[in-house]
Amino acid sequence: MSDLFCLLDAMDSADKAGTHAVLATVIKVEGSAYRRPGARMLIPSGGQAVGTVSGGCLEQELVRKAWWLTESGQAVIRSYSTAARDDDESEDGGAGLAFGLGCNGTVHVLLERREAGQPTLLDALLQRVRATGRPAALATVLSAGASPGLKIGARVGVADGIQTSEGVHDEAFQRWVQADLLRTLERRTSSRMVYELGAVAVEVFLEYIAPQRRLVIFGAGNDAQPLVRFAKALNWHVQVFDGRVHFARPERFPEADHVARMSIEQPVDLSPVVDGAAVVVMTHSYRQDRYWLKNVLECAPLYIGQLGPKERSERLFDELDICPATGGPRSRVHYPMGLDLGGDTPEVVALAIVSEIAACFNQRQGGMLKGRNSTIHDVTPGCRTVVCEPDVCR
Repeated sequence: MSDLFCLLDAMDSADKAGTHAVLATVIKVEGSAYRRPGARMLIPSGGQAVGTVSGGCLEQELVRKAWWLTESGQAVIRSYSTAARDDDESEDGGAGLAFGLGCNGTVHVLLERREAGQPTLLDALLQRVRATGRPAALATVLSAGASPGLKIGARVGVADGIQTSEGVHDEAFQRWVQADLLRTLERRTSSRMVYELGAVAVEVFLEYIAPQRRLVIFGAGNDAQPLVRFAKALNWHVQVFDGRVHFARPERFPEADHVARMSIEQPVDLSPVVDGAAVVVMTHSYRQDRYWLKNVLECAPLYIGQLGPKERSERLFDELDICPATGGPRSRVHYPMGLDLGGDTPEVVALAIVSEIAACFNQRQGGMLKGRNSTIHDVTPGCRTVVCEPDVCR
């Protein structure tokens, strides 16, 4: 979800420039599609669109029609079929606009007007996720029937223990949704729900918004430079540390978010820096590597990678008195780190490292897709229906 924060920057820029925009959000996918629910694109008036909602097949259509479709000021949902077709027929109301690309999928897109200088609940939620580094959950109403207290695009959000809403005037419905948003945070996955409020069925997209991925690199040598570039291309937050002042210089890593010298001569608690992040140890200094590896293993990063031959890393573990027991500290470290891509240039090594980290972030093995027996993307949970009564929702 790191592209969301690029989108947030684009929304901030549009507000500062006094530019109105249309926000396009993928809210449901049926069959095969390039982007998943939660993908967004900002379409400023007279400006360059930011973000994508497909592999490039829908963006031009949305840029061309988004302003016309939202002319009333009300949020609307359009559906686009990417199945191969031999005719140009499409259903009325945009229920199945055909693009004939053979992807065999249908993408449902929510279109909303954004008035310049009027921040929304989505803006506030993303700002909070970026500031705290903790996830949030957002509920967006997709259909409200004849409910007087709801409309398409109304939202409820939960972030860092704070619950907010926008366009929701049914307090009981808001409580039910907030409870499901808390469950969304626990499950760390998005889903759809239909709440039956008497005779009215309200469909809602429950979206899990993950914080920006973080990479911490110990080692500011030349081979760390392409790693920083690749990680920033993925919009990860990147910090670089080294005990040597001539290496740890910001001008050597202009794209990094933070570059600093960190002494290895005194004890340090790295938990605030590395907990929940991917960590790479690549100083090419045996003494520094031993120091950083020891301290990182006392923390809770999501990934630990050690550069260098396997025998060198084994010697580091032996000196740190880390036994090779299954499930022990040694098993937490990827060594040699990176996917088996071949090649020996700094760029190929960096690509192998960032690819392995991305696979670990996404809980994948990093193998070739042609050998995968299941779908490429994780399947979004199906829509679940609950019946809501005044004091209970079951």
